[in-house]
Amino acid sequence: MKKRLIVGITGATGAVYAVRTLEALKTAAGWESHVVLSDAGALNLWHELKMNRKDLEGLATTASAYPKSATASARNPRSRGKLLRARQTTAPPTMRDLPTASRT
Repeated sequence: MKKRLIVGITGATGAVYAVRTLEALKTAAGWESHVVLSDAGALNLWHELKMNRKDLEGLATTASAYPKSATASARNPRSRGKLLRARQTTAPPTMRDLPTASRT
Protein backbone atom coordinates (compact mmCIF):
# COMPACT_ATOMS: atom_id res chain seq x y z
CA MET A 1 0.00 0.00 0.00
CA LYS A 2 1.32 3.42 -0.96
CA LYS A 3 1.82 6.10 1.67
CA ARG A 4 -0.39 9.19 1.25
CA LEU A 5 0.51 12.79 1.86
CA ILE A 6 -2.15 15.49 1.82
CA VAL A 7 -0.89 18.95 0.84
CA GLY A 8 -3.24 21.84 1.59
CA ILE A 9 -2.67 25.22 -0.06
CA THR A 10 -4.25 28.28 1.53
CA GLY A 11 -4.19 31.93 0.58
CA ALA A 12 -1.12 32.65 2.70
CA THR A 13 2.16 33.33 0.94
CA GLY A 14 4.54 30.44 0.26
CA ALA A 15 2.79 28.26 -2.32
CA VAL A 16 6.25 27.37 -3.63
CA TYR A 17 6.72 25.02 -0.64
CA ALA A 18 3.62 23.05 -1.59
CA VAL A 19 4.63 22.89 -5.26
CA ARG A 20 8.16 21.67 -4.43
CA THR A 21 6.71 19.05 -2.07
CA LEU A 22 4.36 17.78 -4.79
CA GLU A 23 7.21 17.72 -7.33
CA ALA A 24 9.33 15.64 -4.95
CA LEU A 25 6.48 13.23 -4.26
CA LYS A 26 5.81 12.76 -7.96
CA THR A 27 9.22 11.14 -8.34
CA ALA A 28 9.30 9.38 -4.96
CA ALA A 29 8.58 5.67 -4.99
CA GLY A 30 5.78 4.41 -2.77
CA TRP A 31 3.99 7.75 -2.27
CA GLU A 32 0.78 9.28 -3.56
CA SER A 33 -0.20 12.89 -3.05
CA HIS A 34 -3.53 14.58 -2.50
CA VAL A 35 -3.67 18.34 -2.97
CA VAL A 36 -6.44 20.50 -1.53
CA LEU A 37 -6.57 24.05 -2.88
CA SER A 38 -8.66 26.94 -1.57
CA ASP A 39 -9.87 29.73 -3.86
CA ALA A 40 -7.47 32.14 -2.13
CA GLY A 41 -4.71 29.56 -2.55
CA ALA A 42 -5.38 29.41 -6.29
CA LEU A 43 -5.05 33.19 -6.52
CA ASN A 44 -1.83 33.13 -4.56
CA LEU A 45 -0.49 30.26 -6.65
CA TRP A 46 -0.99 32.38 -9.77
CA HIS A 47 0.45 35.52 -8.16
CA GLU A 48 3.61 33.82 -6.86
CA LEU A 49 4.33 31.15 -9.48
CA LYS A 50 2.10 31.93 -12.48
CA MET A 51 0.59 28.44 -12.09
CA ASN A 52 -3.09 27.75 -12.49
CA ARG A 53 -5.20 25.10 -10.78
CA LYS A 54 -4.79 22.65 -13.70
CA ASP A 55 -0.98 22.91 -13.56
CA LEU A 56 -1.01 22.13 -9.85
CA GLU A 57 -3.44 19.23 -10.23
CA GLY A 58 -1.01 17.68 -12.72
CA LEU A 59 1.58 17.37 -9.95
CA ALA A 60 -0.70 15.45 -7.56
CA THR A 61 -2.23 12.01 -7.64
CA THR A 62 -5.61 13.46 -6.55
CA ALA A 63 -6.85 17.05 -6.29
CA SER A 64 -9.86 18.73 -4.69
CA ALA A 65 -11.03 22.13 -3.49
CA TYR A 66 -11.54 23.24 0.08
CA PRO A 67 -15.19 22.85 1.12
CA LYS A 68 -17.21 26.06 0.84
CA SER A 69 -19.37 25.43 3.92
CA ALA A 70 -19.29 23.78 7.33
CA THR A 71 -21.79 21.19 6.09
CA ALA A 72 -19.58 20.26 3.15
CA SER A 73 -16.59 20.19 5.49
CA ALA A 74 -18.37 17.75 7.82
CA ARG A 75 -18.96 15.39 4.88
CA ASN A 76 -15.34 15.64 3.76
CA PRO A 77 -13.40 12.44 4.61
CA ARG A 78 -10.21 14.43 5.21
CA SER A 79 -11.80 16.64 7.86
CA ARG A 80 -13.33 13.64 9.63
CA GLY A 81 -10.07 11.70 9.64
CA LYS A 82 -11.50 8.96 7.40
CA LEU A 83 -8.81 9.23 4.72
CA LEU A 84 -5.87 7.08 5.78
CA ARG A 85 -2.65 8.98 5.32
CA ALA A 86 0.96 8.86 6.38
CA ARG A 87 1.28 12.63 6.79
CA GLN A 88 -0.57 15.86 6.11
CA THR A 89 0.87 19.30 5.48
CA THR A 90 -0.55 22.75 4.88
CA ALA A 91 1.75 25.06 2.98
CA PRO A 92 2.23 27.50 4.45
CA PRO A 93 0.58 26.90 7.82
CA THR A 94 -1.04 29.82 9.60
CA MET A 95 0.42 30.82 12.96
CA ARG A 96 -2.76 29.48 14.56
CA ASP A 97 -2.19 26.05 12.99
CA LEU A 98 1.57 25.91 13.51
CA PRO A 99 1.53 24.44 17.07
CA THR A 100 -0.69 21.56 15.95
CA ALA A 101 1.26 20.89 12.74
CA SER A 102 3.78 18.68 14.51
CA ARG A 103 1.00 16.50 15.95
CA THR A 104 -0.65 15.62 12.62
